[in-house]
Amino acid sequence: MFIDGADDAATYPASRLIGMTLASDGALLLRFESSIGSFGTDGAANDLVTLTITADTEKAVMSEIARAINGQRNTDDGLLVVCDDVNSVFLHPNILSCAITLDT
Repeated sequence: MFIDGADDAATYPASRLIGMTLASDGALLLRFESSIGSFGTDGAANDLVTLTITADTEKAVMSEIARAINGQRNTDDGLLVVCDDVNSVFLHPNILSCAITLDT
């Protein structure tokens, strides 16, 4: 689950995660198969969650996300919160905030 500062929220099954890419020193991009189904104009649209992270911590953050997806982290209700800006809940201490962009 991701909740950004604008109180937008998105939840995806782990199977929809396409990949994680460090776009710049402090911006980790998580691409998911589109949740709204419009598939853009080229038929291959994705949703994008941008995590703002502490510089040079991408390996630790990506590893924690992978561990959590693989069930090596407890969740009380089956919902894995990666970033909740509104309530200041983050999967890893080096995740600072997030932004959600649907169907890019």
